Amino acid sequence: MKRKKVAKSKVKNNTKKMVAENIYKYTAVFEPAIEGGFNVSFPALPGCFTCGNNLPHAKKMAKEVLGLWIEELLSQKENLPLTDAKPIVQKISTKVKKS
Repeated sequence: MKRKKVAKSKVKNNTKKMVAENIYKYTAVFEPAIEGGFNVSFPALPGCFTCGNNLPHAKKMAKEVLGLWIEELLSQKENLPLTDAKPIVQKISTKVKKS
């Protein structure tokens, strides 16, 4: 997980206020769905899933669910995973005897 602090201006009641925000980056896995579109998961965040009708939509949904997931973990005072291991994706073949 990569985290970067940024300052963002927020306008409320015609008054500009600087709000500190953190940017969190996690690896997302996009898998084609049988019914079309993509299923998205985050290996470092078990249970954090979403999907999209196409790749751009899946990326948008991934960004949204990642933000909501992290906000929930932080609000519950849960620890965020500090490591974001890169998944290794390989095709594996095996022989199976006919019955």
